[in-house]
Amino acid sequence: MMKYLAIAIASLLAGASLQGQSLSIVAAENFYGSVAHQIAGRSAAVTSILSNPNQDPHEFQTDAATAKAVEGADVIIYSGIGYDDWMTKLLGLTGKPGRTVICVADLIGAKTGDNPHIWYDPRTMPALAEKLGSILKAADKAAAFEKSMGEVAALIAKIKAAHAGTPVTATEPVFGYMASALGFKMLNYSFQIAVMNDTEPSFKDTAEYEKSLKSGEVKMLFYNSQVTDPVTARMQSIAKDNHIPVVGVTETEPPDSKSYAAWMISELKGVEKGLAEAH
Repeated sequence: MMKYLAIAIASLLAGASLQGQSLSIVAAENFYGSVAHQIAGRSAAVTSILSNPNQDPHEFQTDAATAKAVEGADVIIYSGIGYDDWMTKLLGLTGKPGRTVICVADLIGAKTGDNPHIWYDPRTMPALAEKLGSILKAADKAAAFEKSMGEVAALIAKIKAAHAGTPVTATEPVFGYMASALGFKMLNYSFQIAVMNDTEPSFKDTAEYEKSLKSGEVKMLFYNSQVTDPVTARMQSIAKDNHIPVVGVTETEPPDSKSYAAWMISELKGVEKGLAEAH
């Protein structure tokens, strides 16, 4: 897959300042940038580095423009636990004195070896919003963000109440935390980890995966729409042949999304639609 550098400016509006200078926030991924923009409003310029929906985040490589953005930031937000190690390396370079670095994984106690797609964990963004509200002296904006997440929480509760225990699978664990929040029973996890790590799934894992689809045990398949290969394409094809709903999820917030909450609601409604088709 082609490698892209996608540095998107979410806001370039002057406003409040930090230590007498214009406040600059750099987020490794655009979903964190989206939350930062909601909390900072016009008080900061927010730059999101990974934002291209057609980009495989695992193949991202930095260049001089990325390094310059990080070097000049007052606040830096990155995921951690191995997802964006390129940012960890850039943080070792010279940066602004007194800058604030937020490793989002630390906010929810996620550790190396855990599923790195923590932005699908319902705990994550409220924790980030609270942290940013404290740093930017914007507790009111953090509270407003928390309120905006109410519809997400309500939709999660609705789906869980009706479908907890539903066996599902995925081509890789992108949607894993949300699937757990919905009460789903996730199958074929070792297959998913192999795909995520760009290694060939074992013969046993592949056979068990195909069996779960062909037997009708699985009621829905989630796939990462930003990463495709012959193995995952085959599993999608088998699922469709066996009338199992296939639901795509993304690793970056879509460019047409109005907010992080809107993105989550859109994906959850896709899950609802798939569940309706499965029954």
